[in-house]
Amino acid sequence: MAEPAVRIPDAKVALSTASVYPESTAVAFEIAARLGYDGVEVMVWTDPVSQDIEALRRLSDYHEVPILAVHAPCLLITQRVWSTDPWVKLQRARAAAEKLGASTVVVHPPFRWQRQYARDFVSGIWRMAHETDVCFAVENMYPWRYRDREMLAYAPDWDVTRHDYRHFTIDLSHTATARCDAVEMAARMGDRLGHVHLADGSGSGKDEHLVPGRGTQPCAELLESLAARGFDGHVVVEVNTRRAMSGAEREADLAEALAFTRLHLAAAARVPGS
Repeated sequence: MAEPAVRIPDAKVALSTASVYPESTAVAFEIAARLGYDGVEVMVWTDPVSQDIEALRRLSDYHEVPILAVHAPCLLITQRVWSTDPWVKLQRARAAAEKLGASTVVVHPPFRWQRQYARDFVSGIWRMAHETDVCFAVENMYPWRYRDREMLAYAPDWDVTRHDYRHFTIDLSHTATARCDAVEMAARMGDRLGHVHLADGSGSGKDEHLVPGRGTQPCAELLESLAARGFDGHVVVEVNTRRAMSGAEREADLAEALAFTRLHLAAAARVPGS
């Protein structure tokens, strides 16, 4: 039997509910179903539906779109969502993932001013990982910059590969903002890379979350390298569509991002003898 022309990995392509902001979490499920995404990643934030496990379950069932991941509420605007205690937030995110059938909780490293949390973060994530089958995938961040000044806002480090975590998330908008090599960072993550936030950026210093292919990041190269090694994690489209002039324009951007991802998340089969 002839070898297939391409080899497509088992990775699922999901839509982050953050990608439809300022539209609601419910709209993200509608769009994901209509465009043919494999699932969603729920960004838990100020939208009450994103915090409500039963409401999320109903949306998932109604649209027949599985929830593949839960993004814990660790943004500045979510400091009071699901408690002000960061460990309680992670416990609730884990419980939500378990109840919703999601395999991954995405978490950012602590802010530097969360001193006790930052001091215990690495060991605490390991401890929580031993208590569940849900993966805690720690996401790379970036230095904050203002003009020529740089502030290290995250601890123990924005570059999560400098510490020992069981699972990683790589975000290509964040690698752009950090001005680091995304492919090289993914190589350092190795087999512990289980989750991808696919977006683009220009390296401007802002966390842009552009549609992949519209910036300078090696989005296609990274996807192709993941396909070549049979990556079976999740690839989540997490882009900024808040400047879309209409729902149709937002949906077109998300359709383009999905097409880009599916196109490059395939590796040419090796020719025998090559």
